[in-house]
Amino acid sequence: MPDSPRVLFLCTGNSCRSQMAEGWARHLKDGVIQPYSAGIEKHGLNPLAVKVMAEAGVDISQHRSKTLDELGDVVFDYVVTVCDHAHESCPVFPGKTKVVHVGFDDPPRLAAGARTEEEALGHYRRVRDEIRAFVETLPERLNGIPAS
Repeated sequence: MPDSPRVLFLCTGNSCRSQMAEGWARHLKDGVIQPYSAGIEKHGLNPLAVKVMAEAGVDISQHRSKTLDELGDVVFDYVVTVCDHAHESCPVFPGKTKVVHVGFDDPPRLAAGARTEEEALGHYRRVRDEIRAFVETLPERLNGIPAS
């Protein structure tokens, strides 16, 4: 919808958390917000993020990791940094773009010591569900979070 707010989910590598957030927003908020995701860098799409999102009925397998520069001239109403590094490295956005920080744990870091894929997936599922809970509050919640 042309009048719906454009929301960018920004993360370090646009491989996991920001991809999940964009996927949830497309799935839950179609027509309510226009979601995008990008990274400060691009690290490729995380296959375990794709797997846990598919378990929840959301297909992000066709998403691709991208940087902010690849989004062209899109003017965002909101930029949501979903990790501390992106928050600390967030570029300045022109105009009335409101930048807010809503940090989520990094599933790959949490899963680094997992002994099995199932154990690793538990970390991804928890963060997936936390991101979903946040996205369900959009766009209203964005007005209540102080700008960064």
